[in-house]
Amino acid sequence: MDSDSRNPTSDRHPSHGGASTSILPITATTDDIAPSSSRLARVEWPTIDGPLGLSHEDSLAYARRFFKLGFLCLPFLWAVNCFYFWPVLRNPHSHHSNPRLRTYLVGSAIGFTVFTAILSSWALTFAIGGERMFGHVWKELVLYNVADKYGLTGWI
Repeated sequence: MDSDSRNPTSDRHPSHGGASTSILPITATTDDIAPSSSRLARVEWPTIDGPLGLSHEDSLAYARRFFKLGFLCLPFLWAVNCFYFWPVLRNPHSHHSNPRLRTYLVGSAIGFTVFTAILSSWALTFAIGGERMFGHVWKELVLYNVADKYGLTGWI
């Protein structure tokens, strides 16, 4: 029996004499790492779907596109941008994160937070305040009586 057949890791890691058969990048095995440095050897991906997602080069184009489209009355794309690139947003000092990519993600996070605050305050103002808060102007602000105001209900 040869030495390669007795060693179960010989076909998985090049340092053990075999060829690497994995499609994912191998940074190090647990035999090569001290327990305290195991966190440093993890592979970091720019998107939440890991190796199935975008490459580091494509990530910048997508993040820029989502950021700019958020200004065209599509602010929920800012939330999608933050969610999809959460690993980059979560780890600010990652050696794989592009500073321009992080700029688009932080801008998306700030934009979505501001949009959510404005939308929530507008909705709560009308839901809680109503006629008590706006007085006689309330009848001009609400949209449920537009058909009555312009006489559009007589034909039904």
